[in-house]
Amino acid sequence: MSDHHEEAHTGPIRTPKQLLMTVFYSFVVPVFIIIGLAIYVGSHFKASPGASNLPEAVAARIQKVGMVEIRDANRPLRAGEEVYKAQCSACHATGAAGAPKFQDAGAWAARIKTGYAALLNSALKGKGAMGAQGGGEFNDTEIGRAVVYLTNAAGGNFPVPNPPAADKK
Repeated sequence: MSDHHEEAHTGPIRTPKQLLMTVFYSFVVPVFIIIGLAIYVGSHFKASPGASNLPEAVAARIQKVGMVEIRDANRPLRAGEEVYKAQCSACHATGAAGAPKFQDAGAWAARIKTGYAALLNSALKGKGAMGAQGGGEFNDTEIGRAVVYLTNAAGGNFPVPNPPAADKK
């Protein structure tokens, strides 16, 4: 009499649900692997950015970085009030970012004691939240005039700066 062991002849799939899942994964997983490999291999044939518009790409790469602006060196200097309204009033009129307000003697008192040279240096190079004002639309003498206008309105007594005298040879 032969004793048959039923369990010895069966595989790991015992239910129809397990069979369906095995068939599904045996087709779906390889398809995704093949798609991923195809994308990986084919990605190196893509055109680099700007390669399709060659003239525009070249123009973008060789565009000028800066520009030279020629100004009239003999133009009349602007007054401190005009420079203040154009450059400084955005912060000093409202007190934005901790800027001392225009005509606020209390806020300007300690700053005025440091002297005109220190105030001009702070204005030209920047200090705290205030960015550097030098090198922009106004020259250093005009920025100095705005500093004098601001400080004198708050109780300072600085003379209005004049342009430096040209060297005579």
